[in-house]
Amino acid sequence: MLEPEIIGELDEAGRRRHAGLAVSSKIRHRIEAAQARFHANDNIADYIEPGELDLLQREVQEKIAAVLQALVIDVDKDHNTRDTARRVAKMYLREVFGGRYAKPPKVTQFPNEARLDELMIVGPISVRSACSHHLCPVIGKLWIGVLPNRETNLIGLSKYARLAEWIMSRPQIQEEAVSHLADLLARKTKPDGLAIVMRARHYCMAWRGVKDFDSKMTSSVMRGAFLSNSVLRREFLSLIDRHGS
Repeated sequence: MLEPEIIGELDEAGRRRHAGLAVSSKIRHRIEAAQARFHANDNIADYIEPGELDLLQREVQEKIAAVLQALVIDVDKDHNTRDTARRVAKMYLREVFGGRYAKPPKVTQFPNEARLDELMIVGPISVRSACSHHLCPVIGKLWIGVLPNRETNLIGLSKYARLAEWIMSRPQIQEEAVSHLADLLARKTKPDGLAIVMRARHYCMAWRGVKDFDSKMTSSVMRGAFLSNSVLRREFLSLIDRHGS
C-alpha cells in the first residue's frame, strides 16, 4: 500500500499534467470521468468551468486558422479572411452550436389554475440548426401542440421558442432534434398530450450534393393523447396546415 505522502505526490503530479492540457482536453476528461455522453447534439455545459468557454473559443480559433491555412488561404494578406478564424470560433461556440455549451434557459412555470384542458398550439416558431454530417444549416419552422390537464405546468409563449432554440442550436439530425425537444417539453409541462411538427430546408442538400433548393423535410413526434386519440391528432395537423405558413 502506498504511503499517504506518496499518494499526495502522485495526485500533485496528475494535477500538473492536467494543468498543461488544452482546455478541450480538460473538459473531455471531466465528461469521460463522469461516464457521460458528449455527442454532437449533447449539452456539456455542466462540465465547463467558469472562464473556460473563453479559453475554448481561443483554442477553436487556433484550429480554424489551421484549417484556413490547409485550404491555402493567405489570411495574413487577405483582408477578407484575416479575422475569419475568430469570427467562426465565436459563431460556433456562442451562436449556431451554443446549445451545447450554454445552460438551459430559465423557464418560469405557472399552475394550471383555470383547469385548461383544450388543445393549445404554439407556432410557427422559426428554428435554425445544423446537420451533423456536413455542419450545414438546417432552417425551418416548427409547431407545438399541447393538451394540458389540471396538473400541467403552464409556461410563457416565448419560453417555447427559447427552449426550442436551445435544443436546435447543436449539430444534429432533424428527427433526433424534434424528439429531444419533445422530451424536454414533456418534463417541463407534464401534459396529457404533446405533439411537435418541424419542416425545414437542409442546406447539405441545397448548398452541396444534388443542390436542390426546394425540398423540405417534415418530422413529427406525437406523445400521449396525440398518439391514442386520432381525432385530436387530425385536429392538430389540420390547424397547422391551414394556418401554419
